Amino acid sequence: MAVAVTLVPRISSLLHWIAFLTLVLNLSLSVAVKHDNFKTCDQSGFCKRNRAFADAVVTSSPPYLYQINPESATFANGQFQATVSKTIADGAIVQLPLNVTFLKSGLARVELDEERRRTGDIELRHGSEARKERYSESPAWALVGGLDVDASAKLSEKGEKGVTTIQFGENQCITAIIRHAPFSIDFQRDGDTQVMFNHRGFLNIEHWRQKVKKEESVEEGVEKAAEKPGAEDESTWWEESFGGNTDTKPKGPEAIALDISFPGFENVFGIPEHTGPLSLRQTRGGSQDDFTDPYRLYNSDVFEYELNSPMTLYGAIPFMQAHKKDSSVGVLWLNAAETWIDITKKKRSRPKLDTDTHWMSESGILDVFVFLGPKPQDLTKALADLTGNTQLPQQFSVGYHQCRWNYMSDEEVKEVDAKFDKYGIPYDVIWLDLEYTDDRKYFTWDMDKFQNPMAMHAQLDVTHRKVVVLIDPHIKNTANYPVVDELKKRDLTIKNKDGDTYEGWCWPGSSHWIDCFNPTARAWWTTLFKPDFWKYSTYNTYIWNDMNEPSVFNGPETTMPKDNLHHGNWEHRDVHNINGMTFVNATYHALLDRQPKKPHRPFTLTRSFYAGSQRLGAMWTGDNLAEWGHLEASLPMILSLNIAGFPNSGADVGGFFGTPSSELLTRWMQAGAFYPFFRAHAHIDTRRREPYVAGPPYTGIMTQAIRLRYQLLPVWYTAFHEASMDNSPVLRPQYYVHPGDEAGFGMDDQFYVGSTGLLVKPVTKEGATSVDVYFADDEVYYDYFDYTIYSKKGFKTVDAPLNKIPVFARGGHVIPRKDRPRRSSHLMQYDPITLIVVLDKAGNAEGSLYVDDGETFDYESGAQIFAKFVFDKKSSSLTSQDIATTGPMTKSYRQEMSKVRVEKVIVIGAPSHWADKKHITAEQDSKKFEVEMQFHPASGNKAAWAVVRDPGVSIAKDWKISLA
Repeated sequence: MAVAVTLVPRISSLLHWIAFLTLVLNLSLSVAVKHDNFKTCDQSGFCKRNRAFADAVVTSSPPYLYQINPESATFANGQFQATVSKTIADGAIVQLPLNVTFLKSGLARVELDEERRRTGDIELRHGSEARKERYSESPAWALVGGLDVDASAKLSEKGEKGVTTIQFGENQCITAIIRHAPFSIDFQRDGDTQVMFNHRGFLNIEHWRQKVKKEESVEEGVEKAAEKPGAEDESTWWEESFGGNTDTKPKGPEAIALDISFPGFENVFGIPEHTGPLSLRQTRGGSQDDFTDPYRLYNSDVFEYELNSPMTLYGAIPFMQAHKKDSSVGVLWLNAAETWIDITKKKRSRPKLDTDTHWMSESGILDVFVFLGPKPQDLTKALADLTGNTQLPQQFSVGYHQCRWNYMSDEEVKEVDAKFDKYGIPYDVIWLDLEYTDDRKYFTWDMDKFQNPMAMHAQLDVTHRKVVVLIDPHIKNTANYPVVDELKKRDLTIKNKDGDTYEGWCWPGSSHWIDCFNPTARAWWTTLFKPDFWKYSTYNTYIWNDMNEPSVFNGPETTMPKDNLHHGNWEHRDVHNINGMTFVNATYHALLDRQPKKPHRPFTLTRSFYAGSQRLGAMWTGDNLAEWGHLEASLPMILSLNIAGFPNSGADVGGFFGTPSSELLTRWMQAGAFYPFFRAHAHIDTRRREPYVAGPPYTGIMTQAIRLRYQLLPVWYTAFHEASMDNSPVLRPQYYVHPGDEAGFGMDDQFYVGSTGLLVKPVTKEGATSVDVYFADDEVYYDYFDYTIYSKKGFKTVDAPLNKIPVFARGGHVIPRKDRPRRSSHLMQYDPITLIVVLDKAGNAEGSLYVDDGETFDYESGAQIFAKFVFDKKSSSLTSQDIATTGPMTKSYRQEMSKVRVEKVIVIGAPSHWADKKHITAEQDSKKFEVEMQFHPASGNKAAWAVVRDPGVSIAKDWKISLA
């Protein structure tokens, strides 16, 4: 939620009120992102220094030389250790401990730190005081596993002098070639170089130094650096000013940088969150189509963000994936500080372009994981091993969410709820933004507006709907507010550079921020969610964590000063990008703890995120605009998040700012029905836009789109189950499904849903009545709605009038769905299943269906069904086998779910000889029974299909249906 002038908090001090109003007016009157509020690389001291360093390396000899001290090099138990010596221009030496660890997963981890003592001239000049420890994000927040060492890794016998060669991975097919002078590492798979570290010599570890008082001004320092090529610009070593704020730097310069090259890879993906194409663009290529600034990762409240830009947004996942024909590799740059990434693409000796990247972070250690694939799925699984799988969400959260800033009373909530029922539109969650609170104090209710919250909850409970409310990390600094009183009394706040409680401005006005790096703070946060403390909340109340970058209205770049201090005395600059994750982590565990006897899976929505946040809930892409361009941009943004390990993602349907046309809202609702997280949201100053407001034909078309989402809930929930097992993307780009098809590598306007073979091409252009769909192979595809056949590779123009979503079923899959419209997902729990068997050209198909109670963790004790469907041409039979993990609750759960039957089996692409078949045989529990089958012949370019109604089988047991 972004700043608006409509609502201003009741601030007691007139001066404070005037200051806050001025701030809000300045932020809200812009019609687009205010670039002056955010740094460019040239305004970020360490980014500017490292770009200059790279330019100096290219144009002249490097100012530093990094090389391994050969006497320090050792290899044992899957780990190479050495000391890298940094030789400064004046001959001084800085020692940098190097660890290269080879993991059982086939990954390599490269860590380069800095010793706390220097030798030689530096010690003589600056004394022997130890440097401050650098922040290391390990194991800390992002990593949860995947660190088992590959003890079978071995030194190669073919090593040349000055080079250490290590073989690791399955069958030792991966090789790390570590060159000592100058220091570099090449990673090969089957003899082919895939990833190169420091190939261009951009490695730069800004070493510790004592501050020496100088009389020259900042301007003089810049001029001095400019006069001497290769000299360091010292102007931003010890402090840096931007936008009227001064960042003190008590540790001085401590940036790290490294070039990472992907030879032969033209396409790189990932490093969300940004707008722009899925295949990342050049940032220093010189073309008019290239960006001029690097991609930036610095979680920020960038409302009304612009499109097609490397500008930072709300979250950061420093994972990049490179892909070429039948090969995927990647890197995870494990650093939570502000980070910039330059990308250039050059043609060297190879037929394909090489992609060179230059990573720059303000502080911390160099800690990089290298992924050698070779398939996109291998990277996804390995990333999940490190950072965790997607949370298996409650089923209600996979349905439709209705949100607005703000539903202003409990009566309004009940009215909206009733209208959804009146118009036959299913939904699962209604959301309450800031205004439900008493004077913007979280864990309270405005009892003038919400006079009877329990009656509101009771009405929602009738249809098993939920309410999600906003809880942000800024706590109103005011008298007679127990939450802030306890926060300060227990000393659980983030501190300013002087160690005092930090005060900034956000929605409540003067605010303090809880420090969720502090375990005591997290434990206290848990107590606030108990119903005995938070009155009028229920177990069906879930949480939306917004503004957790953190957003600070009067802070530098609308966030917190970098020299603020967190638990452990870490500066905010060290942990900025992970700060939002710590907050949603505290909320997740608070929800988990409020029902200790039988906990329900928490639901949280976060705006700020980092690698690993997928374990905690969902995210959305922030404050977009009601424009066609933002609808179009949402697709590559969500695809980028999916391949970077955060599948449960979505965008505000309809656009947060502005009022969409009826056509735009309708098309957005159709696209949103295929977002993993499906929520409509709107700014308080926009016109009302609930689906029933638009009127005919738009209301009816949007209702169809939402009902399609509910019809396919078995597909979505099964896809989320897959993601919870290995973090598979819920939405999959073309290259992920067709890794050998070069024509589709950069494609980001169509996608597949899970492993179901459903191909979707949302309409994102105003006035469009057709779309060009790309079919990546010669397998047969069918229109999901009318079974039109598409059987040739390439682009095909497909009609897409306003009432149609271009959706296609790829041959070879079995798609489960539920065809009975209900008011909410819970009411569908025991509804029968329809199976759509989509035959491939060979006449076969397979698929799966995952089912559990959709709420609790009982599935971990075996209360689940995971049915594997196989249609075999030879036997003309469809079989179902439960491959679920069993446990103590398996038997009782299967008995409960025996009431869920298969209602229909529809076979698309049915062979013509079935036309004479009137009856087929179904078998379950050793019982056979005859069932009618209807055959519908092919017509024009539409496929033949057959339907079996009520075959008499349940999803809870294995069965077989013979159509021969």
